[in-house]
Amino acid sequence: MALSGGSTPWQMLALLVDREIDWEFVHVFQVDERQAPDGDTDRNLTHIRDLFTDRVGMDPERVHAMPVNVETLEDGAAIYANILAKVVGYPAILDLVHLGMGSDGHTASLLPGDALLDETSADVGVTSEYQGHRRMSLTYPAINRARRILWLVNGADKAEMLGRTITGDASIPAGRVKQERATVITDIPAADK
Repeated sequence: MALSGGSTPWQMLALLVDREIDWEFVHVFQVDERQAPDGDTDRNLTHIRDLFTDRVGMDPERVHAMPVNVETLEDGAAIYANILAKVVGYPAILDLVHLGMGSDGHTASLLPGDALLDETSADVGVTSEYQGHRRMSLTYPAINRARRILWLVNGADKAEMLGRTITGDASIPAGRVKQERATVITDIPAADK
């Protein structure tokens, strides 16, 4: 499926949440989050709440926020791993993980050259600073156990990285995500390679 140019990943996701879904049975977990104040537009949680609690009326208790404003991000990662285990079991197996992609090939907050890329046991970890923020992210073990992966990718600047991801190029972070259970939705510029 391809969408016209100019669509943001949040606009693309908004098209999907308009589908008839029994939201009372859904839990939403964050894949990653920036360390920023509540309500900040840089926070993924701000957009998640706009879509799921405000737009579709999901119970806010079913939207599980990454605790990025606790004393340390490392403490927050441990708390979030416990939340995942409590709600979905251990090891955490999520039904669907929605991923985007940066023009540098990052996905979630799995960033080029970051030590978090090498995490093999924890489900949640912390990055070094990137674009002005430290971040919390699900790790490859948690993402790759998901039953389905949904990529929403937009923009011509991501076309090359999208092709490398689909072919499993492990030299970029997105290429390390298992593709056998993945679906890709792009806009036309991102699909043009």
